[in-house]
Amino acid sequence: MTAFTRGRREIQLLARDPLLALLVVLLFVSLGVFVVFPLLSVLVKSFQSEQGAFSLENYTRFLTFSYLRSSLWNSLTVGFCTAACSVLVGFAAAFTITRTSVPWKKALHLLFILPIISPPFTSALSILMLFGANGLITRGLLGIRNYNIYGFKGVLLSQIFTFAPVAYLTLKGVMESLNPTLEDAAMNVGAGRLQTFLRVTLPLSLPGIASAFLVVLIESLADFGNPLVLAGSRFPMLSTQAYLEITGSFNLPLGAALAVVLLIPSITSFAIQRYYLQKRQYTTVTGKPVASSSKLVSRNARRGLLAFSAAFCGLVLLFYGTIFVGAFTRVWGFDFTPTLNHFAYAFSVGMGTIRDTLIVAICATPLSGVLGMLIAFLVVRTSFPGKGVMEFTSILNFAVPGTVIGIGYILAFNTPPLMLIGTLAILVLNFVFRYIPVGIQSGIAVLRQIDPSIEEAAQNLGADKLTTFRKVTLPIIAPAFFSGLVFAFVRAMTAISAAIFLVSANWNLLTVQILNQVGSGRLGVAAAFSVILVVIVTAAMAIIARLVPGRAGGMAAIQIQEE
Repeated sequence: MTAFTRGRREIQLLARDPLLALLVVLLFVSLGVFVVFPLLSVLVKSFQSEQGAFSLENYTRFLTFSYLRSSLWNSLTVGFCTAACSVLVGFAAAFTITRTSVPWKKALHLLFILPIISPPFTSALSILMLFGANGLITRGLLGIRNYNIYGFKGVLLSQIFTFAPVAYLTLKGVMESLNPTLEDAAMNVGAGRLQTFLRVTLPLSLPGIASAFLVVLIESLADFGNPLVLAGSRFPMLSTQAYLEITGSFNLPLGAALAVVLLIPSITSFAIQRYYLQKRQYTTVTGKPVASSSKLVSRNARRGLLAFSAAFCGLVLLFYGTIFVGAFTRVWGFDFTPTLNHFAYAFSVGMGTIRDTLIVAICATPLSGVLGMLIAFLVVRTSFPGKGVMEFTSILNFAVPGTVIGIGYILAFNTPPLMLIGTLAILVLNFVFRYIPVGIQSGIAVLRQIDPSIEEAAQNLGADKLTTFRKVTLPIIAPAFFSGLVFAFVRAMTAISAAIFLVSANWNLLTVQILNQVGSGRLGVAAAFSVILVVIVTAAMAIIARLVPGRAGGMAAIQIQEE
């Protein structure tokens, strides 16, 4: 059957269900308007002069000025170093949890993933309070005055802290999927512990390690908050430089060109991760998983891994403890008198911002969850022309840095008839289409494990596809659906890279407020806002966890982000 014949047949089948056909058309239009159109707008703008004429001057300027070229080199250097260090930390943590009998595994797991639910630049704020010019460690304990934490070392430290949990979640799933009896068999035929690890465990984990490396690389390149706080003027990075060109120099074409340059390594890493590595996953299916009886990890190695894991968890507690204490400290670094002034200021000045953030998150979360499940259902259970295009387009925003999306939305929705800048709608739409890839991937993973005969039985009894989805499929995939809701809510509350371009006097967000307070030197107020944000997110996750069937809510839901 030729592609044309198959496409015509799929159209004929789709036409038999008008509601389904209408849904497919609406989804294609929505993805085209809110995903493809903004990206094309950035690309077109990058080839224009400030007067609007076609020009290559923006790319010429990028190649000519060393300051701009260095921003690409700095971003790539930090990205690769962050990915390498994060994978090392994540693999050690995952190996400790899955292959050793260390105590308090649940507590260690929760501490490992805690940075994921906080604003991405919380670590940057903690680093300033600990290692800055008036840092508790640098000045308070070591007596070092005016220590410069800005630049490569500050950004690298903050990104490792932020993204090592991402690598950990990815590698934990990989390690849990490996049958430990293979390690038992190797040791039973005379292989030593190290030999078994190097020849069995590590080779089987390599695809997962490579995938985690690329995922963290994408996250690092897309990171905006940490570089904006810690990079400094002497260490430019692409994500922040594009923002500064637009907001500081008011040079939108050059900002768009820098966004396109940033997009190239991000999309390349995403393509490799999705289409190359996913086809090279090793599986060890032998029936029901069994517990390992091997002694792969010696007593000394176990102690070392436990000490390493405890050190990272201690760093997590130190960073968050610093934020908490700083929120109740009068003047960090000078006067540690307990006070509630920062919270009083936060609630008096920022109450509107807290309300705006909650409204945006509450509006975006259900839309993101429903759209994700609908697209997953269409991709797995139906056939129509362009299904592959829909799947790729819907998850494309996962690889696109938030800076690029923010610039794209400014360009695409700043003129009639789609004049959305400054409205609630632009913020909600940004988060909806930014984070539906998570719901889509989790939905696809669950749907592929459900026997289609259950849905076919419902259709044989007279239900159309949408009714079948609503009454049969959706209840089955409810845990994945609610997990997607958790992730969408967390990111709507904590993301900043795209949202910072879209906030206005009418609609502001807590993350932008925190960043503004850091920029103004009010670290105590920034810490207070951070505490408020973490409390809100944690409470919301606890509430959603109570509503989720089974045990898929809460912290466990965070694990779906890298599936």
